[in-house]
Amino acid sequence: MKTGLECVDKEECFEEMVDILVQAGHITDRATALKAIQEREAQATTGIGRGVAVPHGKHESIPRLIAALGTSSSGIEFDSLDGEPVHMVFLLLASVSEAGRHLQALAEVSRLVAIPGFCRQVVAANTRADVLAALDSEE
Repeated sequence: MKTGLECVDKEECFEEMVDILVQAGHITDRATALKAIQEREAQATTGIGRGVAVPHGKHESIPRLIAALGTSSSGIEFDSLDGEPVHMVFLLLASVSEAGRHLQALAEVSRLVAIPGFCRQVVAANTRADVLAALDSEE
């Protein structure tokens, strides 16, 4: 998790988000993870609107379902469906064999971002503890 993402566009965002997972030791093959995300993004934007993006991908080198959450108060140019900048990014990566868990995670993200005020609360959070508190309150 990272509050205060430094990226300005979606390609930089993919790299910064993957780096969060690399630094945490959840991904060992950075290039493959980026490629999986970029291949999915080539199909259609994962900027779903209302300031939210959910880049995701699957690859056999990904050991299990993993996720990262990042926020940007200034916004990220993401080619979102509504044309607006993205302020909250949920990155999901999974093994090809975990398609069901991958879909469940996407559904859970969709549920969370539909909750009135949730996105605003997460983006306004200054610390990881504040973000976790927002997530916990909706579980």
